Amino acid sequence: MKSKGSRANRPTPLRIRPRPQRMAFSWPLSLTALLVFTGASAPLSAQTVNQPPLSTAQVPVNARVLYVNPAAGLDGSDRGALDNAPFRTITYALQQAQPGTIIQLAPGTYSRDTGEVFPLVLRPGISLRGDASTKGQTVLIVGSGAYISPTFARQNVTIQSLENSELIGVTVTNTSIRGTAVWIESGNPLVRNSTFSNSLRDGVFITGNAAPRIEGNVFTKNDGNGISIARSAQGEIRGNVFQDTGFGIAVSDNAAPRITDNQIINNVDGVVNSNAARPILRNNVIESNTRDGLVAIANSQPDLGTADSPGKNVIRNNGRYDVYNATRSNTILAVGNEIDSDRISGLVDFVAIDAPPSQFSDARGHWAQAYIDALAAQGIIGGFPDGTFRPDAPVTRAEFASIVAKAFSPAPKREAVNFVDIESGFWGRQAIQSAYQGGFMAGYPGQRFQPNQQIPRVQALAALVSGLGLSSTNSAVVSQYQDASQIPDWAGGAIAAATQNGIVVNYPIATQLNPNQQATRGDIAAFVYQALVKSGRANPISSPYVVTAP
Repeated sequence: MKSKGSRANRPTPLRIRPRPQRMAFSWPLSLTALLVFTGASAPLSAQTVNQPPLSTAQVPVNARVLYVNPAAGLDGSDRGALDNAPFRTITYALQQAQPGTIIQLAPGTYSRDTGEVFPLVLRPGISLRGDASTKGQTVLIVGSGAYISPTFARQNVTIQSLENSELIGVTVTNTSIRGTAVWIESGNPLVRNSTFSNSLRDGVFITGNAAPRIEGNVFTKNDGNGISIARSAQGEIRGNVFQDTGFGIAVSDNAAPRITDNQIINNVDGVVNSNAARPILRNNVIESNTRDGLVAIANSQPDLGTADSPGKNVIRNNGRYDVYNATRSNTILAVGNEIDSDRISGLVDFVAIDAPPSQFSDARGHWAQAYIDALAAQGIIGGFPDGTFRPDAPVTRAEFASIVAKAFSPAPKREAVNFVDIESGFWGRQAIQSAYQGGFMAGYPGQRFQPNQQIPRVQALAALVSGLGLSSTNSAVVSQYQDASQIPDWAGGAIAAATQNGIVVNYPIATQLNPNQQATRGDIAAFVYQALVKSGRANPISSPYVVTAP
């Protein structure tokens, strides 16, 4: 396989051969049985079909809304049209719904105990919605029912999504044996801003000739895979988080989805391709998976970038290989990705992204390099005598005050304070007073500043919000963080403001704030730079770790 560009016009690719001596075990030639073949009888052969165009399901402006509340609702013909007179079950609401209907779910648990009959079938044009702002954390659908798939025989399924349906803002769990939360057989349904967790097999299973749009969801703690894509399915998998599940994404048969802007982290394997799968991967972070980052077996041929369309995937720090090509004879073309060539096994035409040089020997290729280099160029931060920056080292309150003072030169807003734990000759005394008087930082009871205390991430973000005078109009914006419950009560408003104003940068998972974790020098560089962007003093830097408000 060659890119469209001439080899004379691009660097000579690194052709990497298998290193069997490092193999701890062998992958099977086909993962189909492991990934998806769970029916009692053999599935039907896939047929070659014309894929429908990828599109987002549309709901008319004057859509009919039906309300459901498992605790306060009743099923009946005189119910459902008003929020204060809801149905009790999704099952009953689906029976009343026509194309263009929105079924709005109240917080609560929807299960067999509340009267649901599974699988729930979202017919064409039906929109099932919970709370998108929290990715469905308060709206739980849990249950399972038998479904006979035309391509995969008998299955245990919670929800079946059909053509032009929508599933938004819910949490779905299937605890039955080989249980799948959402099954998509055909059409182009939309699954957005939801959570798929603790199912005994898959979060979402896409098969047949389906071409759905799966975006902005969280897949976690599923025993099988976050998403399985099989047969001739296509569609787009965009902007999701896959964490602590089996395979983040499994692609098999002739499936050819577009997989973009996802964070696939801390799973067993990141993306596993089998049979003749041809997925296109762009702008994904595939990192810290227990075994391998990206795997290709049998006759699969994942597209990791060409000369005309660089992959821009970050694939690193996986347990064994970052890219493992175990196909019989295929060569994977990988142009424009951030991958360590020493962590590739198999035939790969590898053309790397050359990270720009950095004045610091240990910053090149670091996730925060662009922020570090930009602030260093302005004289806001500096390195150590040995030429390093130590981007993963912690930052003290005094060091943070020094960076803030240099970055913002804050005008005094209040009188100085003589902190009892800062001696007159302390190196950071003037910077601390500048940060304090400028409203960025405060002290502790007893007129103490604790200059050598390592600063937590939440405190650094709150300081920047305070100094810039930022506020939030939507406190619920913090609910997008998986660990929002760990945000201290005193900092909720500040973190909401930091999020709304684009100051929060979370590595490696954008939706995981780690508020009480000690801030690293890389973290502080990113936060301060984003604060400069907000105040109009710097141009934005593109990064998958910058948090955007929903």
